Amino acid sequence: MESELTAELERALVRELLAAWRQVNDAYFKNGLVAPAIELVPSRAHLGRWMHATRTIEISRPLVLEQPWGVVMEVLKHEMAHQYVHEVLGEWSETAHGPAFREACRRLGIDARAAGMPVVANEAEERVIERIAKLLALAESPNQHEAEAAMAAAQKLMLKYNLDARAERHDYGHRHLGAPSGRVTESERILAMLLGRYFFVEVIWVPVYRAREGKRGSVLEICGTSANLAIAEYVHAFLTETAERSWREHKRAHGIGYDRDRRTYLAGVMTGFAEKLARQSAQHKSAGLVWVKDGDLESFFRRRHPHVRHVRHAGTRRTEAYAHGRAAGRQIVLHRGVSAAATNRGKLLPAREKDE
Repeated sequence: MESELTAELERALVRELLAAWRQVNDAYFKNGLVAPAIELVPSRAHLGRWMHATRTIEISRPLVLEQPWGVVMEVLKHEMAHQYVHEVLGEWSETAHGPAFREACRRLGIDARAAGMPVVANEAEERVIERIAKLLALAESPNQHEAEAAMAAAQKLMLKYNLDARAERHDYGHRHLGAPSGRVTESERILAMLLGRYFFVEVIWVPVYRAREGKRGSVLEICGTSANLAIAEYVHAFLTETAERSWREHKRAHGIGYDRDRRTYLAGVMTGFAEKLARQSAQHKSAGLVWVKDGDLESFFRRRHPHVRHVRHAGTRRTEAYAHGRAAGRQIVLHRGVSAAATNRGKLLPAREKDE
């Protein structure tokens, strides 16, 4: 149920949308657009609309209040592409989503659908996800050796699938993982790194805005095929929960009554698991299975993020808590099926109506 924002929060939200418009104008359109008015509207029928007669971009208030900021940004970019077609290309003869609009979206890496939904896996990708899910289910075996073998087999299947699929052209998509936060911890950065290194997706931390709180934050975005997005999303959720559960068990086992060392321990867990994946990757390389990043995916990623900054971060102190976490991370075995958690996402909002 939608609850109204205070007047102060609504003004802050409109300012943030305008700031986002300026950022997109710089990154995607080389500052070629002239700022329009931004208006929040109560409509659920339209997620957003470019109103050329009044030079206004309307954004659905329910969209902003009920959906992640990443969805809002995709809708905003979609409406800016309409503005670009009208005001820069001077194209008025085509339909709203005609060839000029679709080509502009393709060239600029903007979702022409802008429904905020991930690309649905095709039949072949669904079969791969199902096979990997079955292997991860076998990894629930109480026998450590059998569990490790099943996890390694799942990793090998993912690698072979991506090697076989490199010659094909794919429809790539993106997803945002986890809850937006004001500060990205070391464990979260390590988790993002291992997703990008071992699970065939590109990763980047993107800025978000929390409208109900009037605060900015960051969230992890992954880009890839729908099958790889589903698997990476599952791995992210699994490792996040497993690391937190490991910390709770560590506290109980050592009689710890505080959370002061939690972040250090979690960083150790992710480091330990990353080391485990590195060993498996070395085994795959020795068997001749070496995956080179897909150039099409990198091109898609660069279109979505024309200006990428790489920032170095200092790690946490390598304390006893870190060592315990690292040891626990080396024992983690990926298991359980991925389909329910990763592919059953449902619709976010009613289907988008044609822009006016």
